[in-house]
Amino acid sequence: MATSEQTSETAEFVVDNIGGIDNTQISIPPGITVLTGKNATNRTSFLQAIMAAMGSNQATLKGDADEGRVQLDLDGETYERTLTRAGDAVAFDGDGYLDDPEVAELFAFLLETNEARQSVARGDDLREIIMRPVDTDDIKNRIRELEEEKDDLNDELATIEDRKTDLSDIEQHKGHIQEQIQEKKDDIADKEEEIDKSNQGIESSRQDQEELEAKLDELRSTRSDLESTRRQIETQTESITSLKQERSELEADLEELPETPMGDHQHLDTEIKRLREKRQTLNAQISDLQSLIEYNEERLEEEDYEVLETLEAADQSESAGSPTDELLANGDDEITCWTCGSNVERDQIKDTVERLQERRQNLVQELNDVKSELEDLKAEQREANQQQNRREEIERKLADIDDELESRDAQLDSLKTQREELTDDVETLEADVDDLESEDFEEVLSLHKEANQLEFEIDSLESDLAEVTEEIEEIEAMLNRAEDLREEREDLVEQLTDERTKIDQIEADAVEEFNEHMDAVLEILDYENLDRIWIERVEQTVREGRRKVDQTAFDLHIVRTTENGAAYEDTVEHLSESEREVTGLVFALAGYLVHDLHETVPFMLLDSLEAIDSDRIAQLVDYFEEYADYLVVALLPEDAAPLGDDVSQITAI
Repeated sequence: MATSEQTSETAEFVVDNIGGIDNTQISIPPGITVLTGKNATNRTSFLQAIMAAMGSNQATLKGDADEGRVQLDLDGETYERTLTRAGDAVAFDGDGYLDDPEVAELFAFLLETNEARQSVARGDDLREIIMRPVDTDDIKNRIRELEEEKDDLNDELATIEDRKTDLSDIEQHKGHIQEQIQEKKDDIADKEEEIDKSNQGIESSRQDQEELEAKLDELRSTRSDLESTRRQIETQTESITSLKQERSELEADLEELPETPMGDHQHLDTEIKRLREKRQTLNAQISDLQSLIEYNEERLEEEDYEVLETLEAADQSESAGSPTDELLANGDDEITCWTCGSNVERDQIKDTVERLQERRQNLVQELNDVKSELEDLKAEQREANQQQNRREEIERKLADIDDELESRDAQLDSLKTQREELTDDVETLEADVDDLESEDFEEVLSLHKEANQLEFEIDSLESDLAEVTEEIEEIEAMLNRAEDLREEREDLVEQLTDERTKIDQIEADAVEEFNEHMDAVLEILDYENLDRIWIERVEQTVREGRRKVDQTAFDLHIVRTTENGAAYEDTVEHLSESEREVTGLVFALAGYLVHDLHETVPFMLLDSLEAIDSDRIAQLVDYFEEYADYLVVALLPEDAAPLGDDVSQITAI
């Protein structure tokens, strides 16, 4: 089970003009810290300041201030964020503790409106929330890259196996060539012996004989050059044919791609930019609305506490009656508006808060629609980019092939010209030899020609032998590399397995974490007739952008027992408010653990736990403490009492 590595370092905060805070300096020791006090005592504001120091933008600037800041000193490092009013929005600057606070905002900063915490009560897609921090596109791209690498290795290993099969035949062919060379050399030795005998019986001019032998040597050399040129012509012709075949295949691929993949999609950048700006604006509006709602709710609760305290004081006084009667007469109907100072109906303010909440829900729905549309456009843009890159790659290859074809055609023309010249030279040399022939030299000339032919054949066979030897060495080198390639393929297969199962593993881990911790928490909190709350992974068809795909979903099950001990399945709607809150918090804890936030995020924040009774709050806080270096909890005084004096308590902010 994952737990935090406890630190002994105290975190020091300096906060100016955040939420309702003017200025404060607070030290947070490791372990549990309780921010205790009545509503509207800046407890939530300080939690927002911690979030801002971590790197989050989910903090508000004090209403009468244009600038605010938070400074965190932790582990010898200082982190400072500034907030600056920019029209109706707030601009954030500076470096927070986290480079990317998105996952922490979802699973570590568990204030009242935290999405993971509220997901159970709202019936949200639990699987989508858990998997949101996972870059599935990056995983898919990595899988595609690994598959391509594995295919290349398989092709190379298949080629090696084919060449290994050929090796025996090639080695036999090499031995046959060597035998032929030896036979030819034996034949030359015999011819030279015959030539020597013939020369002994001929009385001729030594000069004529030397000239003839020189012509024969030149003829043999020229014939060898001619044969070499013919081979080069064959090689060039084969290469040109192969290049033309590759060009045809690439041209066919090119025809399947759009003419201008990005040409008709220039509007995508503009539309994506517009949607991102709209998303940013909606986020800011939702954040501002939430802060406004929380502020008004806290003020309403504060008014209730003031009324109760006055009633208690009135009941204890000797003149009990008139102050109480006055409060009972006015307290439930009218209050002093903290915005304009006039007396207004309490229900009027509550109605306004409800309208603000409804407006926030509408903005959240609009934000979700914008996110969905943005994802569709980004997918369309990625596809267009891929097609554009593929077209450019093919066009580059075609250009390279055209250049190489032009070069090889020029070389082929040059070789053909060279062949014609060598053919003419051979004919000329043969004529010269014929002119030098005489009846006396007829036999010896015939022997010389046969010897020259044998030497030419030996040259050709030795050239073949060199090629075969090189081919054998190449195959042997490939065979030596095969084992390394197999090991490399095994590593790739393991990586592919890890990537392919990564999403599945995260889902399984999240379900396991939730079910395990939910069982433990329910056992500790001991809710009446609530046996178990657990998540089941099921397969279902869902929409992903514009497509329908099969993927897993998280089904939440609730099991209760009757007075007779019979078990039955219940629904979220029938959970008490306390049970819903606990379930949402445990779901957030599962996300916190499955994404390893206990290793990277030192703070876990809890707020608005009033729906849970105080004893259970204490048990829940004790349970959560094990997983965070710093657990900061905002509680009312009566809810903080069961935690005892052993925990750090901050009563003034």
